[in-house]
Amino acid sequence: MPHHVLIAQFMHETNTFSKIATTLDDYRRQRLVTGDEVVERFAGTRNELGGFIDMTRRFGWKATWPVAASTTPSGRLTRAAWEHIRNLILAAARDADRLDAICLSLHGAMVSETEDDAEGALIEGLRAAVGADVPIVATLDLHANATVKMARNANALISYRTYPHVDGYERAVQAATLVQQTLEGRRKPRCLLVQPAMLKGADHGRTTQPGIMRDLLRMADTLEQQPGLDVVSIQVGFTWSDTPWSGPSIAVTHEPGAEVAAQRAADALIDEMWRRRTEYSSSYRSIPDAVAAARTDNRDAGPLVLAEGTDNPGGGGYNDATDLLQALLDAGVPDVAVGTIYDPGTVQQAFAAGIGARIDVSLGSHTDPSLGKPVAASAEVRHLSNGSFKNDGPMNAGVEVSLGATAVLRIAGVDVVTTSTRMHTVDAQVFLSQGIDPATRNVVVVKSAQHFRAAFEPMARQVMLVDAGGLCSTDGSRFRYSRLRRPIWPLDELDHPHAVHPE
Repeated sequence: MPHHVLIAQFMHETNTFSKIATTLDDYRRQRLVTGDEVVERFAGTRNELGGFIDMTRRFGWKATWPVAASTTPSGRLTRAAWEHIRNLILAAARDADRLDAICLSLHGAMVSETEDDAEGALIEGLRAAVGADVPIVATLDLHANATVKMARNANALISYRTYPHVDGYERAVQAATLVQQTLEGRRKPRCLLVQPAMLKGADHGRTTQPGIMRDLLRMADTLEQQPGLDVVSIQVGFTWSDTPWSGPSIAVTHEPGAEVAAQRAADALIDEMWRRRTEYSSSYRSIPDAVAAARTDNRDAGPLVLAEGTDNPGGGGYNDATDLLQALLDAGVPDVAVGTIYDPGTVQQAFAAGIGARIDVSLGSHTDPSLGKPVAASAEVRHLSNGSFKNDGPMNAGVEVSLGATAVLRIAGVDVVTTSTRMHTVDAQVFLSQGIDPATRNVVVVKSAQHFRAAFEPMARQVMLVDAGGLCSTDGSRFRYSRLRRPIWPLDELDHPHAVHPE
């Protein structure tokens, strides 16, 4: 008889400083797929779902797919959104005649109106439904704010090892393989979670260049060779979330009797993270610096890529900051492509006017006036579409995404991909699907902090991170934390990372 495995995805990276609640309609617009449609939509893709689908076939599992749900980072999930999707997963577990294992694709930094530790509550609910003997294994984002509740109720937590996150498929394969070994009686995993008194660390997990995160991963690889240690995962945390558990953590999946080795492994990684806590591989430049670099037209060597990471919707940014756009317009920088500005009202205006029309726009900066003013300009409508495409770059290849109704507006020498859905720029199809070849442009502006590098760094003559004053500032002192555990570095003075915190 084949093993019966429940496989579900429920993902959100919650920026609790955002004023925009995350609703069930947000999931419906981006990803809320149930039942066998999950397999139809994600077979052959290079994300966690694609990996779980392939492993189901390899191991001959009978799979139940209650839901695959994911949407762009923003504020807390409404109670209705959280409970609806949670209940789909819990009901599938409770209603199953026999369930041998559970595989979950989670983020690890989800916060709802009612749950600060949403993933912990979900896993706890599943454990209550299936009992102590059914293995539960979850993949997590590298930026998870992992908790003791997650680890206590799961048998393993397995996090991405790349940033940009291009290894979701591989982590699902790793998780499913561990489940299969457990079902065969070859493993008996359980999970230890250790968290230091740090809000940030490990260079925010960047792996595109040598540095602390790569070194920590090498340490983890070595530690995993010790008897009894199955998986050593490093989570660097998500800074823009005001919860007691925000920040880095180490999850060590281990066998019975290896508790001491697991604790020592976690402590060794935390000590190294602490020792090198001030190491950063990237720094943000000012808008004037970005404009000065953009004035040099050297497109034969590729575009200058300006990454507006402080307005990154992939971290909960509003995706409509315009100060950098306005500065490029004021400077008369030619042949610029901007991806993207979220402004559904202007998109509707463009659709009403049609391709080739000129319209007067008040573009962007409508969400939070304190972060900038709209761009007032005359714009030509260059392209209109439904905003749908398939990623074909290194990250989430083959996955269908949608920007919603989308208009390309030309303002002077700048083409602005204007969207109805917030979406960080991780794939060149954001431009290519809208008739823009970013590789041929003088300047390309992307709303992304790091994920853009997988697709855009290979074509760039230079990459510059720009602080344009958005919601995703890297300066933690700009935010008022009320629920965060204290003391914590760098907000407080500490001489070691091993503070005791509530679970």
